Amino acid sequence: MSRRRLLVLVVIGALALTASYPPFPLPPLSFLAITPAVLLVKQAILDNDYRKAFRWGWWYGLVTNALVLYWMVVALWHFTPFSALGYFATIAVLGLLTGLMFWFVARIRVAAPRVPLWVAFPVAWTALEWLVGHLGDVRFPWLGLGTSLADAPVLIQWADIAGARGVTLWLAWCNVTIVEAVTDLRGAWYVVRRLAPVLASIVLALLYGVWRTKTLPIRDVGVIGMVQPNEAFSEKWNPAHADSAMNALVSLSRGLMAVSPKPQLLVWPEAAIPGYFLDHPQWDAAISRFVAENRVPLMTGGLNAEPEGPRDGGARFRIFNAAFYYDSTGDRSRYPIYAKHYLVPVTERVPFVPVRLFRAIPGLARWSGGFEPGKESPVYSSPVGKFGVVICYESAFENATREYRAHGADFFVNVTNDAWFGSTSAPAQHASHLVLRTIETRMGVARAANSGISEFVDPLGRAYAATKLNEAASVAAVLRTSDVIPLYVRLGDWVGTVVVVLTVAGIALLVKRRYAP
Repeated sequence: MSRRRLLVLVVIGALALTASYPPFPLPPLSFLAITPAVLLVKQAILDNDYRKAFRWGWWYGLVTNALVLYWMVVALWHFTPFSALGYFATIAVLGLLTGLMFWFVARIRVAAPRVPLWVAFPVAWTALEWLVGHLGDVRFPWLGLGTSLADAPVLIQWADIAGARGVTLWLAWCNVTIVEAVTDLRGAWYVVRRLAPVLASIVLALLYGVWRTKTLPIRDVGVIGMVQPNEAFSEKWNPAHADSAMNALVSLSRGLMAVSPKPQLLVWPEAAIPGYFLDHPQWDAAISRFVAENRVPLMTGGLNAEPEGPRDGGARFRIFNAAFYYDSTGDRSRYPIYAKHYLVPVTERVPFVPVRLFRAIPGLARWSGGFEPGKESPVYSSPVGKFGVVICYESAFENATREYRAHGADFFVNVTNDAWFGSTSAPAQHASHLVLRTIETRMGVARAANSGISEFVDPLGRAYAATKLNEAASVAAVLRTSDVIPLYVRLGDWVGTVVVVLTVAGIALLVKRRYAP
């Protein structure tokens, strides 16, 4: 393969995969988005050159992720001077892992010729997606391939059986089958026969989706109101603007209290409280009074500081990105504070570096959020039912919402602050994860975002009552959910388990062949 052809395939692959995700409404592209990657692997296998497979995979992964995640440079710069380092480290690691995946597929095809490419490649691609979501402090499962069909929820209703990972496996298989069909030289009829299974699978997915859409029992949870204050990043953490930010939240909320029907639950976005209650007890008291006056419970994002020892004598504090729940009497003391489990690498916590180290060295704290991860997943009781909360990009982690459903939640709430994304494609990408989460769990969700997109998503993955980006707004609507506990909730990420087991078996086979006498 010439360098020119390699460059063309890598660039086409990056453009195709980027355009398959929101905000681009091109669902058919998902079935072709990774065909350039398949072509690169096929050529490396034909050349019997594993080094080429790794090298080409590296470039494909690097360029593709650089384009898909371009917004990271814009977004992370608000948080830390490490932004450029975080971006380049992310795409470099993803490029390395993609190169290893290409190498693995090429080796398996030679070591075990009976394993067809339409098995080896989809399994390896899906296993890589699983791995990216389980890398400890640097896990970042942003936009799995299955999420590319968020704009066509009717095609992915079967995610209630196999989850987003199952959709990824299916799409990867479709891409490989299409490539093998159109690159075979045995004539047009052979191509048609090879494409028939792909078309049949799409029809089956569509039929299941139509059937599920018509038969899933959906009920109204109640009216939920959400506030979108649209606080700019520079303003939000300006001490001189803090009281104004609080007044804006209350003012928008009072407007919601005047609508009919009146909201039965109020939601403010991630980090809506512009400081710590320890430093501003008057804010806590004001929120409590407002809630008690209106008899409407409130879930709000904020920062939580917990002392590690006695508060006298200059105690150290553990800092959390948190969510607080006030019941209809204005009391929050009886309810656990939810602390974000999955922290954004670098911006909220520098990977593999103890938080205390950053606080011990003067001036170093500004380079990292210094948050501690939470451990508990409380389910809150409200007048409209039981719910759990996920903060920001926790919506990309399928096990977070699945755990809530398994523990009796009727719906879930997503609070987020996407102001740092600016006007990039990231807000639409971020919101698209909820389509998969609602279908997987058959729970509705209310998403309150500081700068948008605030919206509701029903248990069929259909969004409604969405706000516009970068506008101060408030919205109230009836949240819809279902009482169905799908197979995916009961079995968990079984597709992820299967592909990981198969991949480990493949690795064991390669090791055995390598050291066989």
